[in-house]
Amino acid sequence: MECGANIIDLDLCSTPMYHVIKKHLKIKNGIMVTASHNPKIYNGFKISFSYYGNAYGEQIIDFKNFTLSENFTYLNNGTYEKLENKEAIYLNYIKNGISLGNKRLKVIFDMGSSTPSIIVKDVLDMFNIDYTILFGESDGNFPYHHPDPFEKENLKFLQEEVIKQNADIGIGIDGDGDRFGVVDNNGNIIDMDKIMTIIYKDMFTSMKKKEAIVGIKCSNLVKEELNKIGLPTKYYKISSYLNHKINSEGYDFGGELSGHVWFNDRYPGVDDGIYAGLRLIEILSKTDEKLSQMVSKLPIYVTSDEIKIPCKEENKELIINKLKEYHDNKGILYNDVDGLRVEYPDGFALVRKSNTSPYLTTRFEKKTKEETEKLQKEYLELIEKISLEFN
Repeated sequence: MECGANIIDLDLCSTPMYHVIKKHLKIKNGIMVTASHNPKIYNGFKISFSYYGNAYGEQIIDFKNFTLSENFTYLNNGTYEKLENKEAIYLNYIKNGISLGNKRLKVIFDMGSSTPSIIVKDVLDMFNIDYTILFGESDGNFPYHHPDPFEKENLKFLQEEVIKQNADIGIGIDGDGDRFGVVDNNGNIIDMDKIMTIIYKDMFTSMKKKEAIVGIKCSNLVKEELNKIGLPTKYYKISSYLNHKINSEGYDFGGELSGHVWFNDRYPGVDDGIYAGLRLIEILSKTDEKLSQMVSKLPIYVTSDEIKIPCKEENKELIINKLKEYHDNKGILYNDVDGLRVEYPDGFALVRKSNTSPYLTTRFEKKTKEETEKLQKEYLELIEKISLEFN
């Protein structure tokens, strides 16, 4: 305010609420105070300078340098107001973006004591859904389990409740609400690339931009299945990069393996776990088919867990470049939008830099367990050999 900034304070809210309201008010700049899905000691800022979403890469470094320079102009004419109707604005966007069918579903929402617990009941009460909410009191100490639905152990309560209640689907929400996880009617955790494939198939005829875009870690099953309906698939950089791409280039939908998905057709291009869960519920409400049946029809691939290789920050780029050089010399094509993804007719190999920790992260996929393990062994040995040059 001393520098002339006009402040609108949203008080306690989820990250999707913040993004929806920022777009509603047509405000580019914003700061969301959150630890995301991490423990409260990691509280920090998600900063944005555009309508599309959070800053990333060099934008964050530039802002850090600008802030530390303290070269500010003091105008002393900033304003401050609290937005009193944020819940109503947010709920209206969700209500207008969902159109349930005639089938009333039994749904379990595991909120994991997350911040969007403050709004989830108001959301679900707008729709004809038989719902149960687990751990629906917002509590930053997370007394029951950690609110990260990407980690399978955090979904065990949800799995048990789905089976106990014979529910149609279970939805797990992360700490600040921008990601979700899915448990099917049999209590099985379903990978997000499979969920995104089902969503793409459902929305294909209404899509304005006939191209799918998914995170670089996603399975080849997305491309194989969507090719059948004539929808080409692009694998792209994850998180804020993917968000910017989807919003700036008019993709109808897109997402990544961790559970961030962006609907840009009937919703304002915001990654919102509750809304995404409702869109999946909408699909199921218009068919007699169970989610487990939809998943069983998808191509089968065997994908490794993400394998982290310790690596000094200064060596990450050097090793990735050596890997590219190795593949160039052999005439092997690859996608280098984020590290190195080598495509095979029956799978892929991925090596990329972790943005948040001192690791290279790898992931491998083929049609059988034996082939996946063989590919994994080949690449891990190659990376180890290259790494020795820099140690």
